[in-house]
Amino acid sequence: MNALDLILWVAAPYVALTVFVLGHVWRYRYDKFGWTTRSSQMYESRLLRVGSPLFHFGLLVVILGHVGGLVIPKSWTEAVGVTEEAYHVVAVVLGTVAGVCTLAGLAILVYRRRTVGPVFTATTRNDKLMYAVLVLVIVLGLAATVAANIIGGGYDYRSTISPWFRSVFAFQPKAELMAGAPPLFQAHALSALVLFAIWPFTRLVHMLTAPLGYLTRPYIVYRGRDDRPGSHPGRPSRGWEPSNRP
Repeated sequence: MNALDLILWVAAPYVALTVFVLGHVWRYRYDKFGWTTRSSQMYESRLLRVGSPLFHFGLLVVILGHVGGLVIPKSWTEAVGVTEEAYHVVAVVLGTVAGVCTLAGLAILVYRRRTVGPVFTATTRNDKLMYAVLVLVIVLGLAATVAANIIGGGYDYRSTISPWFRSVFAFQPKAELMAGAPPLFQAHALSALVLFAIWPFTRLVHMLTAPLGYLTRPYIVYRGRDDRPGSHPGRPSRGWEPSNRP
């Protein structure tokens, strides 16, 4: 290894993770009103109905596949009877299909954002950067899968990249494992680090929240006024009955 390997596979992951965590804390504390998807559905819905499900469901499968491949050690799957060959086939097939769906959905969303005037007007510089990095991450991931497992003779990332990934969170980074990985896998990992670093400052923050408060929040109470224009004197208008709740 050399100094560049230490920068890329030891320092860079911790910088990206630090920015990811502290960036979300800062965003939530100082920009709560900006913590939103900034939905543009009211401007255009036809393309959105196709692109959004493709992108989100494909991305969900991709994320689950990465969690299973990077977090779960090979010995665990073998212990429950899943052979490495079976795992490899399922991972490559599902990963390729999910990656293609995610990229197709993202292409539709980018096309929509560029060609629909109101949507393009509402697009910020952060949005453009986010889309560019997302496309780069997905394309590099698909390219690495195709080059290593379909065109090439296969690459067992669970023996190198996965242990490196876990070693980062164990605060014992094994940079030598990533230093020997194929260039496409290295590029995919670095682009993912860039994505995590810019994540807190984009609309991607909505992925870390869920509207659970809507399940328990009280009803919104509307009360009428006697002097309201158009109301009938002596009785409230329909839909404006006084509430007995305090």
